[in-house]
Amino acid sequence: MQARTLMVQGTTSDAGKSALVTGLCRYYKRQGDLVVPFKPQNMALNSAVTPDGGEIGRAQAVQAKACGLEPHTDMNPVLLKPNSDKTAQVIMQGKVIKNLGAKAYHAYKTQAMPVVLDSFRRLQEQYQRIIVEGAGSPAEINLRQGDVANMGFAEAVDCPVILVADIDRGGVFAHLVGTLELLSQSEQQRVLGFVINRFKGDIDILQLGIDWLEKRTGKPVFGVLPYLHDLYLESEDSVAVEQTKAGSFNIVVPRLPRMSNHTDFDALRLNDAVNLQFCRQPDIASPADLIILPGSKSVRDDLVWLREYGWEPALLKHLRYGGKVIGLCGGYQMLGKEIHDPLGIEGKPGSSLGLSLLGMHTTLLREKQLKQVTGILLMADATVQGYEIHSGQSEGEALLNPLIKMDNGEFEGAISNDQQVLGTYVHGVFDNPGVCAALLNWAGAKKIRAVDFNAQCEQGIDLMADTVEQYIDMSLLEQYCLDFSLRNVHEITS
Repeated sequence: MQARTLMVQGTTSDAGKSALVTGLCRYYKRQGDLVVPFKPQNMALNSAVTPDGGEIGRAQAVQAKACGLEPHTDMNPVLLKPNSDKTAQVIMQGKVIKNLGAKAYHAYKTQAMPVVLDSFRRLQEQYQRIIVEGAGSPAEINLRQGDVANMGFAEAVDCPVILVADIDRGGVFAHLVGTLELLSQSEQQRVLGFVINRFKGDIDILQLGIDWLEKRTGKPVFGVLPYLHDLYLESEDSVAVEQTKAGSFNIVVPRLPRMSNHTDFDALRLNDAVNLQFCRQPDIASPADLIILPGSKSVRDDLVWLREYGWEPALLKHLRYGGKVIGLCGGYQMLGKEIHDPLGIEGKPGSSLGLSLLGMHTTLLREKQLKQVTGILLMADATVQGYEIHSGQSEGEALLNPLIKMDNGEFEGAISNDQQVLGTYVHGVFDNPGVCAALLNWAGAKKIRAVDFNAQCEQGIDLMADTVEQYIDMSLLEQYCLDFSLRNVHEITS
């Protein structure tokens, strides 16, 4: 079996690549095709754990769900998780390789391409279709040498490309024409055409521009996707956070510079009865019923930031007035007495004093814990399903009062003796409605109905697939893909 491959590239970051790939994956699944997502290289702090204990970008896990598949490390063979503005943890085929600076990784990309092609070829042998997602823009001139994420990959596997641009940003025609102009001749030839995303208004007004674009480039606009106000898809990037609709129960989350896996909060963000705020400073937040410390890619550095911005006294005042605090993963580690990083896993080797709200200490180890988990929330006998991604191992008397009993018999998490503070390493702990309701009840929200997060995810995927089917000329796209394949066959035989 030789899979038919189509790559979606964007004129900018957040142009809609992930959403379009998700919609295409579900569309082709509905057609009965065996389809799989693929992203050669991803840079994101939102990640997911595969059943075999690997780590990939969160967006690819959502796309796998759109295909009816379990996520696999071959779907995203290279994942970069920034530690700072200049360094990132390099993960290949699900496993941590090393930390590298931007310049060092640029040189390292020659070693990344064989890994990318190895994963891609395995998928080629198993599936009928591969829908590939690019990263950022293919027209970043400074990143083109040794590129594995966009046209470098497309050229290596000889696949066709469609370009998507976000009209809501403005300048959509400049984005599309400018991107095309900055590509080499061979790269331009593999661009089949365009998709315009997030359009609001009367399509007839846009038609003049579409006609000009098609005449100027000689390439079709396959579709114009409307702005979907009610679309929910899990976000790939840590910056994609916003305040929700005002609700009666106020949850405040410090917006850490290196916050990771903020999708932990999506089940809360989608709840109309909850006012969820991501804030840099505590004095600009509404009075909190619950404060949640999120995950962090660099816990000790973010702990310094937390103190510099006044969160430590704010937390203590919040607790004195009877408020509740939850720590997730890195936030859980911050709640302890000390954090030790003797090997320099997340930065310079050393130790930091924690917030001392839980009687425990954490040591960062070289081997990262990566696993999907299930268990029972002890305070409510509700089923927990989630995943763990952390380098820390926590110990201390706080763990004698655990939060969760895992299916393997082990205990996880901790609750303070005064019942005001709890922490857990489990990401996705709010996704199950029963668990979410129990935790909100513990925090003081007595009459809030929890959101069925998994149902919301499926609705978002289906909405994107419906939009693709309605607004993209899929027959025309298929014909162009077929013509591209036949052209290549002709060139080879001649």
